[in-house]
Amino acid sequence: MPLDQPAQARRPRIATLSQGIRILEEKCSAASHAQSKDEPPTQKNRTPEKSASLFLPGLEDFMRAMPNHIARSSLFAPVARGRKIQHKSAVLISRSDALIKYWGNQLDEAKADVWLHAMHEAIKNGPLGKTVTLNRAAFLRAIGRDTGSSQYAWLHQAMLELSFGMITIAATKAGVHKLQIGRTRALHLIDGFDYDDDLEVYTYRIDPRWGELYGNREFALVNWEKRLQIPQGQDMAKAIQRLVATSADIEQRYALDWLKAKLLYASPIRKFRGALTSALKELERLEIIADSRIEHSTKGKEQARWQKLVHKSQKSSA
Repeated sequence: MPLDQPAQARRPRIATLSQGIRILEEKCSAASHAQSKDEPPTQKNRTPEKSASLFLPGLEDFMRAMPNHIARSSLFAPVARGRKIQHKSAVLISRSDALIKYWGNQLDEAKADVWLHAMHEAIKNGPLGKTVTLNRAAFLRAIGRDTGSSQYAWLHQAMLELSFGMITIAATKAGVHKLQIGRTRALHLIDGFDYDDDLEVYTYRIDPRWGELYGNREFALVNWEKRLQIPQGQDMAKAIQRLVATSADIEQRYALDWLKAKLLYASPIRKFRGALTSALKELERLEIIADSRIEHSTKGKEQARWQKLVHKSQKSSA
């Protein structure tokens, strides 16, 4: 499975990056380079696409934005630490109006933090497709992490996984085709990643096609300041914060079985109820939601219900 080539012609590629990418390729690609039906569409010798700067209404510096279809899916999930599942043409859990396929390692909420901030910097320094330069220490501080050597190594691995990860998506509205990205070329989460060892900076690009996923205000505004206040061990709260932000509805309800599948929670439903209740209480503490509870719907199915809190300074965000 070919990767987009990240090297910058004006800088030599460092060995550690090449080795890291080769390791990911060996884990996630087929033994043969021949394209199979499960491999994502690719296109050789492509030229970078150009786009205008992406303007997202309501996106302030204390916000981060994620396309609704991504925030509603299981692309990022509060999975346990340790060895992650490696996906190949996996259909993600999402709403029925979107079919999303994914190639790459299962991504957790910490990787969601990295991606949200990387996208924020790309939007701020737009247009999408332009090379973004970031200092490692500043990036780690921006996502609420320390700047020790172990954190630098963790960030490097996270950027590699996001660079390797790719999706295709087809979306409909009222049964009518609305959006299709990746039919001829899969969409990488991060494009053109490289690291300059001398300057200790990252460079990367965001594929301009991501702008289509943000179109028609189809994006969730995540309150970054509140997200950084969510403590370790409450990744489910982070995942639900993103979900809350996808809808402008004050009263929100989600079937418990769908939530369990979307959050990739493998333990029995009784344990899931407890973990979900704890996550909802954390979001109540941060005044992201209120009046949360688990109840039965009029059809007798278990559901989680809460009220989204909207503050004057951050309309439609969570």
